[in-house]
Amino acid sequence: MTQLKQKKRVVVICPGRGTYNKEDLGYLHRLHPDKTDIVESVDAYREQKRQVSIQSLDTAEQFNMRSHTAGENASALIYACAISDFQSINEDEYEVVAVTGNSMGWYIALAAAGALNQQSAIELINTMGSMMTDGVIGGQMIYPVTDEFWVLDQQALDITEQALLEVNKIDGCEAYVSIKLGGYIVFGGNKKGLKALEQALPIVQDRYPMNLFNHAAFHTPLLNETSVKAKSILPSTLFTAPNVPLIDGVGQIWQPYSCNAQELYDYTLGTQVVETYDFTKAVEVAIKEFAPDKLIVLGPGATLGGAVAQSLIQHNWLCLQNKKDFISLQKTDPFILAMGLEEQRKLVI
Repeated sequence: MTQLKQKKRVVVICPGRGTYNKEDLGYLHRLHPDKTDIVESVDAYREQKRQVSIQSLDTAEQFNMRSHTAGENASALIYACAISDFQSINEDEYEVVAVTGNSMGWYIALAAAGALNQQSAIELINTMGSMMTDGVIGGQMIYPVTDEFWVLDQQALDITEQALLEVNKIDGCEAYVSIKLGGYIVFGGNKKGLKALEQALPIVQDRYPMNLFNHAAFHTPLLNETSVKAKSILPSTLFTAPNVPLIDGVGQIWQPYSCNAQELYDYTLGTQVVETYDFTKAVEVAIKEFAPDKLIVLGPGATLGGAVAQSLIQHNWLCLQNKKDFISLQKTDPFILAMGLEEQRKLVI
């Protein structure tokens, strides 16, 4: 009697804004020539909105920082790349037991898990990505809170906490924790607040604190009006219960058979727009609740892999204590498979 090969259990992680960069130009064209249905459906929607096609963005001769990173373009482009990667996962080899994502990656996670169909997904993602067309509200800035070995640095955490307190005492300044991203904190705030925070934080590695180009102050109270506007444009009927469990930005699990689609809609267009997105917590829940054999990080890019690894180190997962341990594990038996990296991609598709 032939014994069936047991599938590896995986949690899929969807990338956020800023993952389609210069080196990723042509990602769709190069790796997904067979996914024309996704590209065509996205571009048909964008044509109605008189927006540039993602096909022309992806096949451009040169990467243009302003156009490729603009919210209305980057969001749709990254969604198409990531969902195409998701559809390329070898189903004979892997069983997807849960899906999560970072920031905008939450919208992609909704699509991957089946809580949004293809049309609903592009409507949500394109709408949210286009909210800043008339002017970006505030900004985001990233700062590390681990040492060079990717071990959490309590002193750095204390410094950032104190700096935030002091900055918010200054008249006209607003700054918040926007995203908890493994070994980094992403701050969101108004321009005055971020400027004051930049001056208050010690310079690290000659490049931090680093302002993120073309990023709005998502996951902060500055986006309250954006949340209200989104709910007025997008109906709750776009949402259904997912096919596989979803882990959100507070670490809550949305289960297929107990999910309330209206509550999922309220969280997506309410809570996570205006409150801190704790990606670190989402990774913690993914490993502790689902104990996966692997974590698959969808492309484009592979920048999210570091933040995921730092989250694993925080919990001593697989006995990982530092960056050296993680690199050693990845060389022998990779636990994180980033589809934006050619060698690891081969193990997934």
